[in-house]
Amino acid sequence: MPDFKLQVFQMRGNSYDIGVETGEKMRDTSILHMLGSITKQEIDLPEMKSIYTSFSPHLMEELEGLAEGFGISSLKAAALCSGYDVPKTEAMGCSSLLSKECYVRNYDFSPDLYDGVFSMVQPKQAFASAGYNLQVLGRHDGVNEHGLVAGLHFVSHDGYRKGVSPWAAIRMVLDTCSSLEDAVALLQEIPHSACYNFSIGDRNGKMAEVEASPEKVTVRYGESFLSCVNHFQDEQMNSKNRPFIEGSLERNEHLLRLNEEQLSHRQLFHHFKDIDSPIFFSDYENLFGTLHTFSYSYHDSRILTTIAGSKEALDVNFHDWVTGGDILRKKLSGYIE
Repeated sequence: MPDFKLQVFQMRGNSYDIGVETGEKMRDTSILHMLGSITKQEIDLPEMKSIYTSFSPHLMEELEGLAEGFGISSLKAAALCSGYDVPKTEAMGCSSLLSKECYVRNYDFSPDLYDGVFSMVQPKQAFASAGYNLQVLGRHDGVNEHGLVAGLHFVSHDGYRKGVSPWAAIRMVLDTCSSLEDAVALLQEIPHSACYNFSIGDRNGKMAEVEASPEKVTVRYGESFLSCVNHFQDEQMNSKNRPFIEGSLERNEHLLRLNEEQLSHRQLFHHFKDIDSPIFFSDYENLFGTLHTFSYSYHDSRILTTIAGSKEALDVNFHDWVTGGDILRKKLSGYIE
């Protein structure tokens, strides 16, 4: 895939207008066809509205804007983009490392099921955030204006039920939470659809892995370092892991060894994105190839991020962006063999 590309969106204003602009920017892509092939034709809109209104009411406005921008009905936009009542997805891999200084993460899956969008948004009704879109409205990972950073990690479908997808949950966290404590409290309340880990850090150097299933949520805190991959580590939760987690265990061991090297934010970013790194994968045909690397430094509000095979990186002072300084880059180009 020599044409593996990423679009960079920058949007400020009310949530409805951000939705309209996002829909218009993505209307001529294959995103709606792709989402139509993996989502339900309809969802229980009143039930979804009740839950989203309780946790992030502005997202309902953004969904209405998406419907307008895409030129589809509100019901169709909710089914395609809300992240509610999504059918079981294939396994995906993600590796994150958290320290008091930074958060660094790789997302591994298939380019065929990837939005290919990095959004920097500043809604009037929520906190400004920057992160990778998933199912348009949701986020794989990202950071908000308070220096709260979060990412998702698939674990299993044990106990799967109708509920909020982890990518919608990440969006809710970024939009409404200003601290680790706020994020943990929100994730303990959301009705989760499947088993996922959430890696979370804040600008005060606090960090946690929230292990969430449809039935139970536990929290594993770190003091100066924390690794997060694709299996539950809490004894109360590990019965929900998939039968074969050897790859996840190996990645976790590598992350633990990295802690001993005391690498800087920039060094860790380059290690994660390096095609020869033990945590960079290229098995794209089997839905396990690294698609992007996302990182954030708390001390200087620095985002470093890139996509697979790209010689370029987005290097953004997010504090400067939040205070009005737009960036010039509109896209990244990468390469997948």
